[in-house]
Amino acid sequence: MTMPLMPKATAVWLVENTTLNFDQIADFCQLHPLEVQGIADGDVATGLIGQNPVSAGQLKQEELDKALKDPEYRMRMVGSMDKYISEQKKQKARYTPVARRQDKPDAISWLLKNHPELTDAQIVKLVGTTKKTILSIRDRTYWNVTNLKPRDPVLLGVCTQTDLQAAVNKAKAAEERAKKKAEKEAKAKSAARKEKAAAKAKAAEATQNNSDEVQAEVTENSEAEENSQTGAQQASA
Repeated sequence: MTMPLMPKATAVWLVENTTLNFDQIADFCQLHPLEVQGIADGDVATGLIGQNPVSAGQLKQEELDKALKDPEYRMRMVGSMDKYISEQKKQKARYTPVARRQDKPDAISWLLKNHPELTDAQIVKLVGTTKKTILSIRDRTYWNVTNLKPRDPVLLGVCTQTDLQAAVNKAKAAEERAKKKAEKEAKAKSAARKEKAAAKAKAAEATQNNSDEVQAEVTENSEAEENSQTGAQQASA
């Protein structure tokens, strides 16, 4: 089953505005029921603004009504994610008014909190800011840091939901590639260390064998010399 573009934000809205049970919300948002319970208890996704899946065009009202009446009913999304994204791409990008640009620091704060996998370059592209501003907000050295309120950039109109999801997917894919590369390198280093240790042990064994052979030869020569001296003394007597 395809999940909503913003599963946690959708779960927040469903928890706050419906009587759906945790299993129904978890199934629709592709989350664990305990995670949904954490949202309801205020332990997860705190400060995250909920997104109405009906108004977002991802869920029909009829589906929601059925789920509200039947606790065992599982809601289905409207079409596929690819179709939804394709339709959003056809919409004209909205101009960000000057007044809205003042909300960019809040949007940056939200992105740093909820999507730490995003690179500074991606945030710059999404929000239209500078790396210096991002760094100051991350380090809590921003001039107006005390008044920062993490707010969803999509709901603020700073960026589109499609662009945000695309950036998140790209960042997660990069993280996965880096993880696999690190694991591969770790395995290679481990194998190299084992091979080196085996070679060292083999060399030590060979050295020990050579030492034993030399010692045996010395002992044999010493015994032969001793026997020769004994024979010579007996012959002289």
